[in-house]
Amino acid sequence: MKTINRAGLVSIPLLAALGGCAEVRTATDAVTSSVERVAASVFHPAAPAPAAAPAPADLTDYKTQVARHVAARNPDHIYAGTLPAQLPAIVVLEITVAANGRVQDVNVQRSRSPDASTIAMASVQRSAPLPPPPRPAAPGGSLTFSETFLFADDERFQLRSLAEPQVSE
Repeated sequence: MKTINRAGLVSIPLLAALGGCAEVRTATDAVTSSVERVAASVFHPAAPAPAAAPAPADLTDYKTQVARHVAARNPDHIYAGTLPAQLPAIVVLEITVAANGRVQDVNVQRSRSPDASTIAMASVQRSAPLPPPPRPAAPGGSLTFSETFLFADDERFQLRSLAEPQVSE
């Protein structure tokens, strides 16, 4: 009886270990096949990459494209809906963009709120690089334009190029 108990005690952990090995093997295979699928999609994509935004036709079209780009990259600071009649801050930025979309310079043209100016400038910097400007760009391959940030509260804004009409007083 003692011999059977000892053999049974040895065989139970052995069977458990072998069963565990099968599970480890299955998990390893699953991870390996997942990695292979990801690598295949990166190095041999099945679908073509999404097309870039069409080249802007003029400055107004370009400003709209940049405004959408900035809004998409700053969702926590975008105010959705109709702006109130009284805005707590309006910031006008002068933005210079290189031919490749790199932000070369951002200056405040008009603002009465240092906090709003900081938020507007940081939003442009977070959005870099911007879409490339239309050709021909200014001498030196850059384009300078202004964009107005209309603040609805302390931190959220709409860009003038995308803004809906304000509530009338």
